[in-house]
Amino acid sequence: MTAWQIHGDWGTTRMRLWLVEDGVVRERCEGPGIGQLTVSPAEALRHAIAPWRRETPPARIVLCGMAGARSGLREAPYVSCPADEAAWRRSALAADLDGIPVVIGAGLASEDEFARPDVMRGEEAQVFGAIALNPELGTGTHFMVLPGTHSKWVMVEHGRVVWFRTFLTGELFDLLSRSSLLAAGGEPSARDFEPGFEAGLARSSAGPALIGQLFEARAAQLREGRSGAWASGFLSGLLIGNEIAEMRGSAPLPRKMTVVGGAGLGERYVRALARFDSHAITMAGDACALAGLELLDADD
Repeated sequence: MTAWQIHGDWGTTRMRLWLVEDGVVRERCEGPGIGQLTVSPAEALRHAIAPWRRETPPARIVLCGMAGARSGLREAPYVSCPADEAAWRRSALAADLDGIPVVIGAGLASEDEFARPDVMRGEEAQVFGAIALNPELGTGTHFMVLPGTHSKWVMVEHGRVVWFRTFLTGELFDLLSRSSLLAAGGEPSARDFEPGFEAGLARSSAGPALIGQLFEARAAQLREGRSGAWASGFLSGLLIGNEIAEMRGSAPLPRKMTVVGGAGLGERYVRALARFDSHAITMAGDACALAGLELLDADD
């Protein structure tokens, strides 16, 4: 029987697994993130791959992300920046699940100009995977944005991750979406999200003042009859716009950037960056993650 592998990006809020055979993804599945588990990580992984049981086990399981966190399968190291693909691959951790070899990708660690620490787990696979898919990103200087629960801004120089910065934009949006800000009334309408998003972007581009701007999401529902969907879009635009404005305040934004992520959220970042005079191209987050995991799966 042909050898097969399981590749996975296991984050805080979501597990994504791919069954790979002869270099081709045959099946995929999703499961709970490390932060949502009610059983041990090993038991959660066993349960997730159970439908893929075959006569022969997978040749290996290759994982990135929070699988290597302290709360994950086994804690993997951080590679200090500047870091290239070779250093990242060398630092991968070897583990075992019921006799199946497991490879867990290392995270990356960075510091800003004030020596404040920052870390990532999982996004580095997308970064190195993006470079593998688009070799132009491996030469010269490039800015990548990876939207998500913890949005990452990454500077790459000649294929090395020089530094990065994290924004809790996605996590804040989730928390605020479950707060009183969206419970003030107005008729619900999903199509109102986009106008709300544009309004939030416009408010953020007028000047970063996030805390003082947030309550408009509630007040606009009470005073202007805005819907909950409009308010949700407003929060999204406001948070993303403030993220970009804050980043622009600490480092000049290049005119050309790369956004790595899902289609919906990635396109919102592209629109937001355009408001700040930065053109961005998009790359699919899953494709970049898979390309990065293939680098870890290489035998050389």
